[in-house]
Amino acid sequence: MAQFDTDRFNEVLQVLSQNKLRTFLTACGVFWGVFMLICMLGVGNGLQTGVGQSMGGIATNAMWIWGSSTSKPYNGFQPGRYIGFNSDDVKAIRTSIEGVEYVCPRDQLGGYRGGASVRHGGKAGSFSVKGDVPEMRLVQPQTLVAGRYINQIDMDNKRKVAVIGQGVAEELFDSDEPIIGKQIAIQESYFMVVGITKPKQSGDMAERNLRSIAVPLSAFQLAFKRGNRIGWLAVTALPEFSASKIEDRVKTMLKTRHDVAPSDSSGVRSWNSEKEFRKIESLFSAIEILSWFVGLMTLLAGVLGVSNIMLIAVKERTKEIGVRRAIGARPSSIVAMIVQENVALTSIAGISGLIAAISVLSASAGFLGDSSSIMREPAVDLNIAIWATVILVFLGLIAAIMPARAALKINPIEALRME
Repeated sequence: MAQFDTDRFNEVLQVLSQNKLRTFLTACGVFWGVFMLICMLGVGNGLQTGVGQSMGGIATNAMWIWGSSTSKPYNGFQPGRYIGFNSDDVKAIRTSIEGVEYVCPRDQLGGYRGGASVRHGGKAGSFSVKGDVPEMRLVQPQTLVAGRYINQIDMDNKRKVAVIGQGVAEELFDSDEPIIGKQIAIQESYFMVVGITKPKQSGDMAERNLRSIAVPLSAFQLAFKRGNRIGWLAVTALPEFSASKIEDRVKTMLKTRHDVAPSDSSGVRSWNSEKEFRKIESLFSAIEILSWFVGLMTLLAGVLGVSNIMLIAVKERTKEIGVRRAIGARPSSIVAMIVQENVALTSIAGISGLIAAISVLSASAGFLGDSSSIMREPAVDLNIAIWATVILVFLGLIAAIMPARAALKINPIEALRME
């Protein structure tokens, strides 16, 4: 049996090598189809990974809500009035809106993306200084490098403690200097460093978080004379509730509390991570479907080319097939011969395309893996490679149908009369 398999394999290779140029051109279609499919899926995966890392574990059920200038008159107020939130708004959301998981108020010196002067020893810099609550780390996860996060005891006792980003630590402290327990001066107020964090995100958001300082909101409001004002707030929904519906309810309540027209979309603004994640998921699903469609259509065109070329090859081998039939070859052996030749050609071409695509993706990983880029290392899941191989073999079998039927129709007597 082993000798028979070897002979059949050598026979298939001999048939394919009789017309090298034709075999090569025929295989190019299959090669290119697999190559395109794997490359497109790999690039799509790299892009999806990059976007996921740039989001950095941000809660998918969160919404950010902030006040802005009104655009419509309402209840005697003229348009252009700035809406600011306060701690009472936070209490109202927690007690009045069903389905709310966390309400995380935040304030920042200088406003959103603003900076403040921070000193330690003889070093100084401008950093983002935020007043936060302990739950904020569940909405915007950070990796703890040293020390601890802000906790509820810090909030209750209005402790002047700070959790600093790794970039702040590197700029204000010497490399061999202990940091936890040291004092930093934020404007003219001193805070003790209790923790060092680094972001889970990448890109611009990561750079900002590296240069940020978080202090308890209660101490922030006291030290910087903010009263009960807050800049903006994050709200998360319980798993069984829709973040979009919670968002609408929270905005409606805030508009009522601050005399904003219900139809005014400018007075109370928001950003919903649930909506954004759904858009991203839909986008990448569409990219994956498009990649499979383009790749499979190209691959199918290549396989049809293989079928047509093998059909021509069968006609050229009419006498050979007639001889086989005349000396007693069964129809099943003729069909098996044609099928093996088709599967061999499509498999060799397809696997070559698969190897070439993986090589290209691996080679491109070095310059596409930069953390500052939205694209990450393109890669293809092993299951996809296996499925691509299975599809190749299946298409090779389909491509063999027409040549095999043509071979079975050959009359041995008429075939032997051919010159």
